[in-house]
Amino acid sequence: MIPYGKQTIGDDDVQSVLNVLKKNTYLTTGPKVNEFEEKVSVYVGVNYGVAVNSGTAALHCAMFAAGISVNDEVIVPAISFVASANCVLYMGGKPVFCDICPETLNIDVTKIESLINEKTKAIVCVDMCGMPCDYDKILELCRKHKLILIEDAAHSMGGKYKGQKVGSIADISCFSFHPVKNITTCEGGMMVTNNETYYKRGKSFRSHGISRDFMTREKDNSHYYEMNDLGFNYRIPDVLCALGISQMDKLNDFIYKRNFIADFYHEYFRNNEFFRCLGNGGLEKKDYYHAYHIFVIVLDLHKLNKVSKTRDTIFKELKEKGIGVNVHYMPIYLHPYYKSIGYEKGLCPVSENLYEGLITLPMFPLLSLLDLQYVCENVVKIIQ
Repeated sequence: MIPYGKQTIGDDDVQSVLNVLKKNTYLTTGPKVNEFEEKVSVYVGVNYGVAVNSGTAALHCAMFAAGISVNDEVIVPAISFVASANCVLYMGGKPVFCDICPETLNIDVTKIESLINEKTKAIVCVDMCGMPCDYDKILELCRKHKLILIEDAAHSMGGKYKGQKVGSIADISCFSFHPVKNITTCEGGMMVTNNETYYKRGKSFRSHGISRDFMTREKDNSHYYEMNDLGFNYRIPDVLCALGISQMDKLNDFIYKRNFIADFYHEYFRNNEFFRCLGNGGLEKKDYYHAYHIFVIVLDLHKLNKVSKTRDTIFKELKEKGIGVNVHYMPIYLHPYYKSIGYEKGLCPVSENLYEGLITLPMFPLLSLLDLQYVCENVVKIIQ
């Protein structure tokens, strides 16, 4: 089976982890955490990073840092992983779902302002598939309405918007280091920001809301600490950060390879009449450097219905051929939990219609040309 995504782990990564284990001083939060935070922050071009044990934890930290609370509303794109909206619920806020742009799956900037009211406190933008959002227009709305912009950059580390690296544009940005992401720490994430207040709040939140961590107490030869907020244990181990530090040295190469694979797909499928590829819009080459965490195609369901094919039948046929396709994502509010708290079908029609035709093809740096050729040949055979 060719998976839809896979980590790229080299001998240097393994050695980095072994070095921490052999030293046997810090396994949980230690100096490698700080080193990893600094390395990511310098790469992105921000002042602060807070490393945590998942991308979801990073989003939760961001919501706490931004002061989201009961009765606050946060605008969230309808299509994303559930964590993009769950983090709002964790703080007692209300996710307000915005429809998406069919060319990118990113939030539709033209539909944001109509959702803003006196309760709106922030906007979450998700760089779907690795394609940065249209941040000039979104930032203009945020300034106009005094809103906090939180970027869910789980897909887009290594990407750029008009020359600026992803993570340096929003008030707070959040990365994921899950194995299929652009770099990995096995599991992990990071909140990055230029705002010192957000940084301090996020750092405290990841460690139970405690004011002084173990290393600070050791440095001061003191036992005393205070819990000032109700935080969580979102700390990430030194061992995993050692892996992340090693992976960061290869991030640009990983993104280059992902773009090579994407170009191969685009060229192979250029004239296909039964589906279109996302990520090759007219603006991409000029203003956007796509990180291609995933590669998504959109089926023309009207044409496929004439030959009695659906997305799900195609999905199964591709799986049977050993191609690990996936679907990213069902609109968040269609999940049973969201239905149980009052969200209804019909809220974002573009998202719902597009979802029915989405398929994610394999995308990761270790894909060989033979693998790519096999995937493309079978996609064309099956989707027609």
